Amino acid sequence: MVTITDKAKHRIEQIMQEESYDANYFVRVAVESGGCSGLSYKLNFDNEEKKGDQFCEDKGVKICLDIKSYLYLAGTELDYSDGLGGKGFEFHNPNASRTCACGESFSV
Repeated sequence: MVTITDKAKHRIEQIMQEESYDANYFVRVAVESGGCSGLSYKLNFDNEEKKGDQFCEDKGVKICLDIKSYLYLAGTELDYSDGLGGKGFEFHNPNASRTCACGESFSV
């Protein structure tokens, strides 16, 4: 299961409103090959379920992961930072054994 912080929930709701996404949309979180450490995070909005998708919900936000990503992201917390260090979503992944300095990629 992936959880989200209150800040991430607020930002997700803002984006959904700005983009006029209806209640059929959910947050799709995935892992793909690439980045400094070998694997990188991908986050977008989707309204189409794919075979093998795994769903969870936290704080009223529906989150979708494909089965491969689920194995890498189980227990991860999605946060949002708007501080001086940069704006954007951050992943706090307990499965990552190493992350790059920018926090956009990891390895297990």
